[in-house]
Amino acid sequence: MGRQRVVQDARRDREFAAFVAGAAGRLLHAATLLTAEPPGDNPRARRLLTLSLAHTYACWDRLRGEDPYDRARQYLATRFSRTVWHQYGPLAALGRSRPHPGSPLARLSPQERLILVLRLYEGVAEEQAAALLGMPRERVHAICDRATATLLHPPREPAPAVLGPKAVSP
Repeated sequence: MGRQRVVQDARRDREFAAFVAGAAGRLLHAATLLTAEPPGDNPRARRLLTLSLAHTYACWDRLRGEDPYDRARQYLATRFSRTVWHQYGPLAALGRSRPHPGSPLARLSPQERLILVLRLYEGVAEEQAAALLGMPRERVHAICDRATATLLHPPREPAPAVLGPKAVSP
């Protein structure tokens, strides 16, 4: 029985290594978009990826035909939500977060980033995103539209003050 277990463990390790080789880059990019960190300096995104892959590995034998990428993406999204909730409080998910001002996604709230990444980058249907996040489909749709509009039409810089003509003194 011990030899069979060793063979099963080796097979699981090979399968998981192949999964990581194929999916880690895309998952890291999704995590980087969620955290709004620059791609070259993304420690929070790398931590999210590590936790997501560790969770996926831990439940690898229980997947039974389920797509491991979906499981990893789901854990990545829920872990990001929980992290934002616990770090910044219950209202932070709705507020503005500017972790890295250079990123266009930094103008969005964590909730808006999460929905935008799930819907537009990952291609998750509104119904699936709503079920994953525990909110109505209409709410996911509205948040996605608002986030998209914010990215497409950033707030304009205030116009410089115009000074009137100078008075000429004699």
